[in-house]
Amino acid sequence: MSDPPLFAVAEAWVKPHRRVRYASATGLGQAFNFDLLTAPWGAPAVRAIVQHNLDLAARSGSSSTWVFSNHDVVRHASRLALPDGADPRLIPTSTPDTVALGLRRANAATLLSLALPGSAYLYQGEELGLPEVTDIPPGQWQDPMARLEDGVAITRDGCRVPLPWITQGPSFGFGEQTSHLPQPEWFGALSVQAQTAAPDSTLSLYRTALRLRRDLQCDESIEWIDLGEDIIAFRRANGWTSITNFSHDPIHLPEGSVLISTQPVTTDRRIPGNATAWLRAGTTAA
Repeated sequence: MSDPPLFAVAEAWVKPHRRVRYASATGLGQAFNFDLLTAPWGAPAVRAIVQHNLDLAARSGSSSTWVFSNHDVVRHASRLALPDGADPRLIPTSTPDTVALGLRRANAATLLSLALPGSAYLYQGEELGLPEVTDIPPGQWQDPMARLEDGVAITRDGCRVPLPWITQGPSFGFGEQTSHLPQPEWFGALSVQAQTAAPDSTLSLYRTALRLRRDLQCDESIEWIDLGEDIIAFRRANGWTSITNFSHDPIHLPEGSVLISTQPVTTDRRIPGNATAWLRAGTTAA
């Protein structure tokens, strides 16, 4: 056995019960769990996926993995704003309302996944809150599987547009020339440069969450907490709690210090809909 031990991650689009064959300790060690890529926005569906994959990981002697976006699917900052049952390939032109809702849900989903046991895999650009780019002209498509169906573009290029590093430039810092896929003008406002100094940016949220995740690591177990049908809540072994509100209505948080929240917590300890908060047991402080 190598020192340190090595492992690989299988990209296996197979039924969950077959995925454990790739993820066992005598196999690759882990396999991407893509179940959340197709899950609707709702607490019952997400909780069932989480529990099933934790059970599979325990049976395989591996650890679970969590993925919300990758290079083959619509970015979850756009996908999660769609009505239940909508085809995620048929993303309409973004509006301010759908962009805001999608980002709120995407951040809540990511913070939920970072609280779970196992490994969370982040796709480039999601830490900037990038939505799907929906208006790439057919003449500039790079996806070999891109096509038109009834006049609607079906292409994976919208999630593959190079991310913006700086607010200006021919490719927003990706290179000295324009990028191989066209970047929209609004990319500059979502760039790393624009978000780095903003404490309320998506990038700042990810950085804080990842730092806290390292500090809060404990054994691979959770204890479910029943706070209602539209809420996923669980406690980790060392006493901290993750709560995700899937509804549109605010909910009252239980006792505990708020470590991080994807939306501001009110003075009377309410968290808005489509948001996640982490709490530490002990003295209550917002």
